[in-house]
Amino acid sequence: MDINADFSKVAAVDTSELAWVPSPMQGVDRRMLDRIGDEVARATSIVRYAKGSAFPEHTHGGGEEFIVLEGTFQDEHGDYPAGTYVRNPPTTHHIPRADDGCTIFVKLWQFDADDRNQFSVDMNSLALEPGENGVARGLLHQDSREMVAIEQWDASSTQRIGDSGGAEILLLEGSFEYDGVRFERHDWLRLPLGTDIDLTAGPDGVRIWIKTGHLAHVRAPDPS
Repeated sequence: MDINADFSKVAAVDTSELAWVPSPMQGVDRRMLDRIGDEVARATSIVRYAKGSAFPEHTHGGGEEFIVLEGTFQDEHGDYPAGTYVRNPPTTHHIPRADDGCTIFVKLWQFDADDRNQFSVDMNSLALEPGENGVARGLLHQDSREMVAIEQWDASSTQRIGDSGGAEILLLEGSFEYDGVRFERHDWLRLPLGTDIDLTAGPDGVRIWIKTGHLAHVRAPDPS
């Protein structure tokens, strides 16, 4: 299965218009943003857990990175409420569930095979450092392959976005305009390597999750 699998093109998705696709586990549905592969896939998705739903224990062969968007995600290591950012690198394993239901934004098979840096961050309490042109930023993760951050943009400010290694944005709060189209909560944008675009924040500003550099390392998953 290939969804937005041409990484030489801009991918811009109004996620509210996507259908929920059932996963192999009852009560767990997905909105697929990009995907290379079938059930073992390099994938970016929004995943909805119904109340009381769960997955059996499994190991992340290619790593898992996610943001809890709504509700509380749970596993044997603890509870992760809305606003939590989690990195589970290759070889980690868990038993995910959602006693009261939750929605997450999740990326699979997009880690360095040697990455073992497992952690979680409460983005709600992350300090944002004021920068130039009406942008405040809080760093979530940075290594030789990628940078992951939260950014808050002032109302009506215009920001130039792009990176030699590609860029990806999940809109968390507020809105921005791109190419005459308004993007709102949980909409998603991916830019090819070396592509720069201008985004204009809405009247209430915008808060985004942004990742850069990682698209220089796109690979298909190993299904074994």
